[in-house]
Amino acid sequence: MTLLQTSAPDVVRLGARARRDAGVRLAAGSTLWLSLLLVTWWWVTGGGITQLGGWATGLESVGRITGLASAVLLLAQVVLMARIPVLERAFGQDELTRIHRLVGFTSFNLMVAHIVLITWGYAAGSLLASPGTLWDLAVNYPGMLLAVAATACLVMVVVTSIRAARRRLRYESWHLMHLYAYLGVGLAIPHQLWTGTDFTSSTGRQVFWWAAWGVSMASVLVWRVGLPLWRNLRHDLRVAAVVPEGDGTVSVHVTGRHLHRLPVEGGQFFSWRFGGRPGRTRANPYSLSAAPDGRSLRITVQDVGDGSAAVAGLEVGARAWVEGPYGRLSPRARSRSKVLMIGAGVGITPLRALAEHLEYAPGEALLLYRTSGTSLFVDELHELADQRGLVVWGLPGRRRAADSWLGDTVDAPTDLAALRSWVPDVAERDVYLCGPGPWADLVLRDLRAAGVPEQHIHFETFGW
Repeated sequence: MTLLQTSAPDVVRLGARARRDAGVRLAAGSTLWLSLLLVTWWWVTGGGITQLGGWATGLESVGRITGLASAVLLLAQVVLMARIPVLERAFGQDELTRIHRLVGFTSFNLMVAHIVLITWGYAAGSLLASPGTLWDLAVNYPGMLLAVAATACLVMVVVTSIRAARRRLRYESWHLMHLYAYLGVGLAIPHQLWTGTDFTSSTGRQVFWWAAWGVSMASVLVWRVGLPLWRNLRHDLRVAAVVPEGDGTVSVHVTGRHLHRLPVEGGQFFSWRFGGRPGRTRANPYSLSAAPDGRSLRITVQDVGDGSAAVAGLEVGARAWVEGPYGRLSPRARSRSKVLMIGAGVGITPLRALAEHLEYAPGEALLLYRTSGTSLFVDELHELADQRGLVVWGLPGRRRAADSWLGDTVDAPTDLAALRSWVPDVAERDVYLCGPGPWADLVLRDLRAAGVPEQHIHFETFGW
């Protein structure tokens, strides 16, 4: 174990990265809203409002603006899926996932409205004539058959992203189908650029849309394809050991070349593919369970399905391919000297690495660890407590109630009362949280009630 310095961190230095990330979030949100305002302005100056005076022309006009907004949000989705490092560092995976779902469903709803309204308008406002008009548009207009195929791809992605459907799918299957979104976006381009006058009626429009498409596609090629390929060839990651941790959990130690140049921090995760096992073409997200030391990486995996059971059978020397690092559950998000970490079950994995990687003076870092079974990393956490001054409190037992995140061994009237009793200065700390979604929601409820500002709560949940 690599033990880092135990002096108190420089709060000014800690806040500098937080301010830069806040600037990135502001710039990203402003770019999206300005893009939507720009296409709306072009719609207005192109007669969009005056055309609302007629029934058929009004349907076409509303269909045009919903199509334009849908296209902007569709490209925003591509950027959100492109794993651009500056966005990953600024937002974190949980927040990017939340924004991605919001943007994705909004874009899809606008796309459906665009199809319905444009077809209805082209049918002179007649619902009975709309099916025939839709067929005519699909087979006789340039690029429309490709647009139909794009719509089918996006429908499949959206349907499998609904929570009820996602629960029935293996993670790997859902991830593979989600990649059809890229195909849907690519197939939509000809329709928009060949038949959409709002895309091609001026030089400014053409520059905007071609630049937007170019940036989106380049982001995917550079960050989803080029960077992972270059990093894997450079570092040549190999399995060095597979160590059972008990309770269906194993730790995998990975070595490689020049790992000191890999920009990863404790608490972050990679998407992993391992050679020599079934399903090696499919990626699974696993957090580091030890701080990177420049020589090796360690992940700890619990057998919960979705390919995780096969990890225990990995052979020494097997090739590991990674994408990442991802996640904001790392020292980067920190801006206060005192820290509280709260984890449940295998959620201790990134927090264990984080507790090793963070700088703190003795007593400044507190870890609350909720477990109902075998506790992971007991000896390692005790070592951190002895040598670094980490305060570790185990919270064993079954959950004492459905609306409680604490074990039945806790003697307190409410979860909030227990939290305030254990950590009276909780509102003055950065809080890192990792665990199952429903459990984490209960913790978030009490953290907010205890007065912890949202910008000082950093969390990732299990699930997808």
